[in-house]
Amino acid sequence: MNVTKKHRLELLGRVWLFAGCSRKELSRLADTATEMEVPGDKILTEQGSVGRHFMVIVEGEVEVTRDGTQIAVLGPGDFFGEMSLLDGEPRTATAVTLAPTQVLMLTTTDFTRVLESMPSVDRKLLTVLAKRLRDIEARYVPASDLRARSDLV
Repeated sequence: MNVTKKHRLELLGRVWLFAGCSRKELSRLADTATEMEVPGDKILTEQGSVGRHFMVIVEGEVEVTRDGTQIAVLGPGDFFGEMSLLDGEPRTATAVTLAPTQVLMLTTTDFTRVLESMPSVDRKLLTVLAKRLRDIEARYVPASDLRARSDLV
């Protein structure tokens, strides 16, 4: 498996977390990612385990379950584990390959090295996270709740 640099850039460019990154920053992330071929019926992440990597699906399918209930079937271009790059908290879901699958994997260690060598990425990630939080707040938190809680304003 050899994923071209152009395809790596396209895949990583679709990840919401990296939406604010420049081509140069995406290129650095793409260079850092590891290509992997995984057989079908392989656990990629397990709910409750500590997250140490993020994956983008190049080819194949991955089933995502939470508490044994299917919450998604992911395919090429989809990704999972992005929050583990940021907080290292336990996984909220289990991801299992449904067929032979190719992925790009970025470990938290490699991601941290990119952030240390390109501090501009940090600020862009914070901006993207703030926008996402604002969107969630606008959709799901009633204005009356915001007026009652000064810590949300």
